[in-house]
Amino acid sequence: MARRPRAADDPGGLRHLIELVRSTVPPMHPAGLPFVGGALGLALVGHRLPWLRGAGLVAAGACAGFFRHPHRVPPTRPGVVVAPADGVVCLVDTAPPPPELDLPDAPLQRISIFMSVFDAHVQRAPVGGEVLEVLHRAGRFGSADRPEATEDNERNSVRIRTAGGAEVIAVQVAGLVARRIRCDIRPGDHLAIGDTYGLIRFGSRLDVYLPVGTRPLVGIGQRMVAGETVLAELS
Repeated sequence: MARRPRAADDPGGLRHLIELVRSTVPPMHPAGLPFVGGALGLALVGHRLPWLRGAGLVAAGACAGFFRHPHRVPPTRPGVVVAPADGVVCLVDTAPPPPELDLPDAPLQRISIFMSVFDAHVQRAPVGGEVLEVLHRAGRFGSADRPEATEDNERNSVRIRTAGGAEVIAVQVAGLVARRIRCDIRPGDHLAIGDTYGLIRFGSRLDVYLPVGTRPLVGIGQRMVAGETVLAELS
């Protein structure tokens, strides 16, 4: 009888399986490690209590999903602005940029993306270029899907200048459940389009302010894929 091949007899097949798993299951952002570790610790402590062990394992799986960091491939054509977050476009309008940036208060095109707890939480650079400003402002924690959340809620504004001189502003806005904004960049840093630069846990909203003359290419209700969906083309 022919011997059934084992994994050790087919290292190429095993490597293919490992790569398939890696490409299918996204890695986790480091910010999620304390949450997953705490949940696994709960499961370990409660190993004699099935309900507690189960709750810990479920919580660990949920946290790993919340903090997933999927691989994204930005568009290669120049002059585009991509979505900085997964989620659904909840607002397309014009509004002055956040006042803490001390910019002219002339209205700019604004696109707002609402992230639910089921979306990936990481944020990505909408354009490539130099980080000019990173400014945090304390505020409330109201529902992020309201138009007034931009003015009332806690937020963190990032201003980026492209190599062509266009300036795009991405604003992380906290929400009712999202109470922690993380931003890992500083003025003077250089980002490539689609680079991960921060996250909000859990969910909330991202506002993108576009330069004068830029026309949005998305509409309310459209689902965004961070780092890939084109929001607009710079003039």
